Amino acid sequence: MQPALAQQQLERVEITGSSIKRIASEGALPVQVVTSEQIKATGATNVAELLQRMPAMQGFQIADIAIGSNSGGTAFASLHDIGQSYTLVLLNGRRLAPTGDGGRVNLSSIPMSAIDRIEVLTDGASALYGSDAIAGVINFVLKRNKQGGEITGSFSNPLEGGGKSAYASVTYGFGDIERDRFNVVATYRHDEQKQLKSGDRDFAKTAYVPVTYGGKNYVYDRTSTYADPANATVSFKNGKDSNGNSYPSTLATYALNPYLMANGQCAKNNFYSLANTIPLANVNTAKAGTALCAFDFVSTIDIYPESKRDSAYVTGQLKVTDNVKLFSDVAYSRFDLTARIAPNPVPIDIPVGSALYNKYVSPYLTAEQQGRVSSVSAAFRATDFGTRDSKTVTDAKHVVVGAEADIGSWNINGALTWSQNALNEQYIGGYFKTTEFTNIVNTLAIDPFVPSGNQTDTAKQAIANSIYHGSIRTASTTLKGGDVRASGEIFDLPAGAVNLGVGLDLRNYHYKQTPSADAVNGVIYNFAANPQYDLERDNTGVFAELLVPVVKGLEVNASLRYDSISKIKDAVNNRDFGQTSKATTYKLSGKYTINSKVMLRGSYGTGFKAPDMLDIAQPLVSNGVTAAKYACPFPDPANPGAAPCKSGSDQYSQLSGGNENLKPEKSKQATIGMRIEPTSNFSAQFDYWQVKLRDAVSGVSADQAFGDPQKYKSLFTLYRQPAEKQDYYAFMALSTNIGQAVSKGIDWEFEGRVDIPSVGRLTTSVNGTYMIESSYTRPGTSNDFTDSMGHYGINAGVTFRNIFSTQFKLQTGPLTNTLLFKYRSGYKDKPQTVRDLSTGKNTSITLDVPEYFTFDYQGAYKWSKALELRLGVSNLLNKAPPLTLRDSSGHQVGYDPRYASPMMRTVYVTGTYNF
Repeated sequence: MQPALAQQQLERVEITGSSIKRIASEGALPVQVVTSEQIKATGATNVAELLQRMPAMQGFQIADIAIGSNSGGTAFASLHDIGQSYTLVLLNGRRLAPTGDGGRVNLSSIPMSAIDRIEVLTDGASALYGSDAIAGVINFVLKRNKQGGEITGSFSNPLEGGGKSAYASVTYGFGDIERDRFNVVATYRHDEQKQLKSGDRDFAKTAYVPVTYGGKNYVYDRTSTYADPANATVSFKNGKDSNGNSYPSTLATYALNPYLMANGQCAKNNFYSLANTIPLANVNTAKAGTALCAFDFVSTIDIYPESKRDSAYVTGQLKVTDNVKLFSDVAYSRFDLTARIAPNPVPIDIPVGSALYNKYVSPYLTAEQQGRVSSVSAAFRATDFGTRDSKTVTDAKHVVVGAEADIGSWNINGALTWSQNALNEQYIGGYFKTTEFTNIVNTLAIDPFVPSGNQTDTAKQAIANSIYHGSIRTASTTLKGGDVRASGEIFDLPAGAVNLGVGLDLRNYHYKQTPSADAVNGVIYNFAANPQYDLERDNTGVFAELLVPVVKGLEVNASLRYDSISKIKDAVNNRDFGQTSKATTYKLSGKYTINSKVMLRGSYGTGFKAPDMLDIAQPLVSNGVTAAKYACPFPDPANPGAAPCKSGSDQYSQLSGGNENLKPEKSKQATIGMRIEPTSNFSAQFDYWQVKLRDAVSGVSADQAFGDPQKYKSLFTLYRQPAEKQDYYAFMALSTNIGQAVSKGIDWEFEGRVDIPSVGRLTTSVNGTYMIESSYTRPGTSNDFTDSMGHYGINAGVTFRNIFSTQFKLQTGPLTNTLLFKYRSGYKDKPQTVRDLSTGKNTSITLDVPEYFTFDYQGAYKWSKALELRLGVSNLLNKAPPLTLRDSSGHQVGYDPRYASPMMRTVYVTGTYNF
């Protein structure tokens, strides 16, 4: 066995971050490797969950935020919180089709059971890979040259209820590439994840959140004024009447809840809104302002979505001669995710003089008001119609066919790639057909002003007939590409051979989005169809890399790359957008091995990222509504609730668009580090890194614009949703090259091993990331810096100062016990308006969100060479997520799903049989 092992160890391999094949060793670049055994020890059930456990990962998008967005459960990686768009994801060293119009790869499309190891380069690599690699690279290396089969099954059960999951996989490989000159490996896996409902967790069950802070009691109110039963907003005629005579007074808009007026309290699952301008004690006397009931929408939602995943992977290798090998990779995954959010909020026009008006509105108006009503709108929560359920089906396909040849000391590798990520977004419950729902309202088949559950059998049948089931849009991104790489020795120096690597890659990206016929033709009630896109652009890149052994122990690497990115071809509008972009990037790196115990390394380079296609080519289109509710940006002092304002605080329409003048974002980055290994049982490494980004593409957030509407006046326009009767203010989120960002930190790791007599070998590893700086310019400025370090920033996120994990692994014969401690530092929350229960007045507080840590345990027993069993407990101490009052990234309230899992203590069991 020893000669074979030695041969394997001396095999030249390509390490992520370099195109030159060499003997695997600790290199000049900081690459973290996660092996298949380490993957099993985490108990992670999907790729996103696995990567989230790495301290270097910050700024993730996760599947949870599908609750309240149309993300479809996409999950994107982000290194060092530099951003999802700046982390390049590869499969076997080659690009996959991204999701949407940019470069972000959906981690849900990676076949988990096929992963052999993960290589994470925590340094910029644009000089080798081109666009998107500013923060670093994650390379999923899949299984090859495996013989025999493996069957695995697993079941996870959160003990607090809900959220159960399970998976089963089978892998089989035959042929040996060295002995038989061929090998084929195939794997298939099926995953199922049940939803977790808000009511399953006390910390997530309500939008009306009690808060204790500084020894005082408050309430944080995220409820919605689209209520069950409905609120009514009454507008009045002002100025002059039809005869030209002036009205004797100005009547302000009046918003009320008829159920409250009749019963003295709001209906079940509703609260008297803390945003009201009329005190509860005065609702029967005050006739101007707001006296609304607010619906606890959180009580109806899922907080973790239901999903199913099927993934398959087949790889083949054929050794044509001793020096020529053909290879292919075929990967497929289908991911079905169902997101359930609160019942539909529906604006309904109530005709003046109608039965609904006469019964529920007119009795609560003064005689003068009754004579001057101009319009009445009901804000109705359609609870009897069920929750709004959307299902997103994502299909990912990836095919690579290539050849590799060794000619002398040179290795040549080339391949063709076809990759596609496609989705179909469907409505499967709680959304309405326009004709049927409109008929319900017009014929008074239902009564929006009575609590849910009180409809007649006839009304229930009408409700069932009005629910829309069908697709609202399809979208796909297709990558077609080819690449060729070569590396080998060019001459010798006294310290060793000088190696050269060169390469060329060609890529074509084609992004399409097509709204369904039902969406376009108005079949879906109050629904603005997604725009149609058909965008395409090309990318050509060439690079060269030189590896020079200067003296014994000192190795220097230099790389240079040139990219050309074409204009965007828009087939829908039959024109080109933007301009051809060119970028030249370089990188210098080196390592100095002082002796067998100490190694120093460092790098300096530049990078770039091309703007996403829609950042350049998107026309101004509807993008839903703002996540939070805002006061009117430009109120009329004489009538503050009149259109184009909305009554009180409300959500406003949001539009998005592109900018043809955008240019590539550019960066400079550097690292310096060291690794020490004084004994064979102890090692430590530290890597300081920094990234400086300029010409970053972003835009002004809704929070900023509504916070200072005069400053951002150009970003507001008038817009009317399909079901609205008049124009209201709308916010335009436009892309622009706004400025700069600076990120600095230290990645560190310690590992120690000790043999304990009669017990076994104990391995302790501690690794983490300490953030020194994570600053960025405020949108619309070039040098006005802010940050999110240790606090909730204007980018609606947090950069954590300190994240680390500690693993204790005890191997005793066939039994391995692992205890994992995960830590995340605390932060300052977003300032929020709350009601002080002692004074009955609103005030602002900023919570201190505490540090968060969990313990995970796993016991693995190797029953035989064929059978292995694992029993684990995640979140051993059943620690709940910390309270936060953030109001972005999903509809969950009371905690932040990006930073803490709602699953709580979860027991899982996994069995593997090899044959």
